[in-house]
Amino acid sequence: MNVLIDKFDVFAGGFWLTLQICILAAIGALVLGAIVAVLRISPVPPLRALGTGYVNVFRNMPLTVVMFFAAFGLPALGSNADFLRIPVLDSLFTRLGTDLPYFRFALIALVLYTAAFVCEALRSGVNAVPAGQAEAARSLGLTFGQNLRYVVLPQSWKASIVPLGSVIIAMIKNSALAGFFGVAGDLSATADQLTGAEGYAFVPVAIGISIGYLIMTVPLGALLDRIEKRQAVAR
Repeated sequence: MNVLIDKFDVFAGGFWLTLQICILAAIGALVLGAIVAVLRISPVPPLRALGTGYVNVFRNMPLTVVMFFAAFGLPALGSNADFLRIPVLDSLFTRLGTDLPYFRFALIALVLYTAAFVCEALRSGVNAVPAGQAEAARSLGLTFGQNLRYVVLPQSWKASIVPLGSVIIAMIKNSALAGFFGVAGDLSATADQLTGAEGYAFVPVAIGISIGYLIMTVPLGALLDRIEKRQAVAR
């Protein structure tokens, strides 16, 4: 167990990098998932089909396959995902601006995959809004976009918070795959380095890695439980 103390700085560095991936992926997935959710409930059949197709593809595809295509398919197409080198963000999240693109590839894979589940969580919230609300808005002359903006989405967020939180928790755990697809320094890569290159016993290292993920997921789970209880009381 001495590895937890002797290599605390290594574990801390891996935790910080994993946290960066999770923060960026969560933001990206929420934005993309909201867009796909709008497509899913759009009155325009081609847009609705596009949203449905996106969800069916990514929800039923293993994340490992998505990671594989991101890590090896994008370079084959000549892309290093340089569009993610956003001036302000790459100063806060320095891995976005590095020449090695695997952090960006892992981020793209997590966003694309998680957005499908975010979409369905949001759509469940939309379905929780009474149909009469949307019908009343249409009778007042509101367009589809205005109906979503002023009537449906403000009410659906409350019903979507807990499912969205569960999706983000799952995404945090899924981020463990990033280290196996070229992202150096995250918690998974840290475990591989300590057990492989440096010869530490697997169990203490695994305990340290598990603690890192629990620090991210347990408080979020507790917050979701509290929100769910408050919603139950309000009903």
